[in-house]
Amino acid sequence: MRLIVMFDLPTLTEENRRDYRQFRKALISSGFIMMQESIYVRITTNKQSAKLLENQLQKIAPSAGVIQTLMVTEKQYASMNFLVGESKKDIRNSAGRLIVI
Repeated sequence: MRLIVMFDLPTLTEENRRDYRQFRKALISSGFIMMQESIYVRITTNKQSAKLLENQLQKIAPSAGVIQTLMVTEKQYASMNFLVGESKKDIRNSAGRLIVI
């Protein structure tokens, strides 16, 4: 499974910018990688672990702005089409990096 997080957070005040930076750093420290600006993705083992991660993000989410999540299967994610550009060949973005013990 993949958990995709899309967000649009205000950056008008210093407090807004601080909240934005803290949320973005929390995503990165949780293992998310940037697909595009304000769109991050992470591989999870199953729907239950994606839901748990989603709940953790909800606890640290800023109160202002919009944050959305989308759970997709690996097959759905692999069927993504690139109209312009190409996917990044990053091991962190491949199912090969996932180790289930």
